[in-house]
Amino acid sequence: MASQRIGIIGLGNMGGRIGARVVAAGHPVVGFDPVAGRAEETGAAAAASIAAVAAETDVFLLSLPDSTVVESVVLGADGILAHAREGQIVVDLSTAAPSSTQRLHGVLRERGVALLDAGISGGAAAAEKGTLSIMVGGEKDVVDSLDWLFATFAANVFHMGEAGAGHTAKLLNNFLNAVSLAATAEVMVAARKAGLELTTFLDVLNSSSGVNFATQNRFPRIVQGDYLEGGLTSKLMTKDVVLYLDHVRELGVPALNAAGPLASFGLATQLGYGDLISNRVVDAIGDVAGGTRLYDPDHEDSTR
Repeated sequence: MASQRIGIIGLGNMGGRIGARVVAAGHPVVGFDPVAGRAEETGAAAAASIAAVAAETDVFLLSLPDSTVVESVVLGADGILAHAREGQIVVDLSTAAPSSTQRLHGVLRERGVALLDAGISGGAAAAEKGTLSIMVGGEKDVVDSLDWLFATFAANVFHMGEAGAGHTAKLLNNFLNAVSLAATAEVMVAARKAGLELTTFLDVLNSSSGVNFATQNRFPRIVQGDYLEGGLTSKLMTKDVVLYLDHVRELGVPALNAAGPLASFGLATQLGYGDLISNRVVDAIGDVAGGTRLYDPDHEDSTR
């Protein structure tokens, strides 16, 4: 029902952009974030607490850093569970541990509250344009009942299965994203040091077997000096890789390819890029490679 009231908890990089999309679509939104002013920036009404959000809304959207924070928001003394009403729906857009998600699903269900784990992909640019992809776990009838809401900020919605399936799909996707970004950054630094013309080299990669999301969507902008600021940071990328490792260990699957992205984004964090977009990993690798940069504004053709 499009008349349902929406509450958003966590109005940072992604939550703020999603909130702005929901507000722009004409839906009433109440937002809470510990950083003052964030709710107003999205156009939402600011709530003073999680309890206030619970009192005024039918559907919660959570956009939080990790499972520890999600659990505190849901289970804390002044959290969602303490103030929930039967029939409310919680949609967790965070990147979280599936095992935690499954536990929260069971606890909330006992109170008559539905939980959907809805991993999102596409980054800040897709959030602003309303073209995110969503991977959802939970009861399909609940997912279907929120089609109108998802349509305000997503172009694709995939029902992955039971509780935890959405967050599992997100972790698997983010791990591949981390591998391809880290590996492509290394290759691009090598190409720069070898004297290759970078835009032509990207054309080669994108018509060859090395093609990936980073070669198609990130590095054509990075070689022009645009790092696409505002997306997932290196610290958060590292957190996602660790979550992936924890989950595949629980599944009994060997994690043979995690060392590369862990080393790469760990390096970025150690060199001061941790709170910047993860695309800056190419500069961290470049630092170690003698101060190499893909873009040099002092040269007429910086991609050569």
